[in-house]
Amino acid sequence: MEKINSITLEGVREFAKKKLVGFRVVCEDMTGYGQEIPEASMSLERRKAAETSEEDDGYWVCFEVHEFEDIPAGMVRLVVPAQKYAVLNFNGHASEIFQVYTHLHKWIGENGYKRVPDKWSLEIYSKWPKSEDKVDLCDPVL
Repeated sequence: MEKINSITLEGVREFAKKKLVGFRVVCEDMTGYGQEIPEASMSLERRKAAETSEEDDGYWVCFEVHEFEDIPAGMVRLVVPAQKYAVLNFNGHASEIFQVYTHLHKWIGENGYKRVPDKWSLEIYSKWPKSEDKVDLCDPVL
C-alpha cells in the first residue's frame, strides 16, 4: 500500500523566469537518485555562497539567484524560462516524491491540461532535512 504523508493539489500557477545555480545529478537508473540528490543537496547547502551545460538529462539541485556572478567552481548555472505549471504541495520524506508524481499527472489529465515533458519540471523545497520536507512539485502544462 502506498503511504504518503500529505499532498495537496494546488492547481496551475505561472512562474517567471528563474536563474538557478547548483549541481547537476545524473544516474543510470531512477533508484540512484534517491541517494545522489540528497548528497548533492547537502553539498549545495555547504557551498551556498559555472558553467552552462546544454545537456538536459539528470536532476539539478540549485538555489535561485538574482544574477549570475561569482559562481563557485564545479557548480552550474541554469535559466528556466517562464512557464505554466500544475503544482502539487507535498509534505513528507523526500524518498516518497517519485510516488507522488502519479497523483499530479492524473490531476493534470482529469482537469483538461496537457503535460509538456520537454520543458523543465521544478521541485521547490522549503528545506531539506533528512526526515521530512515541504516541496512544491511543478510539472509544466499547456
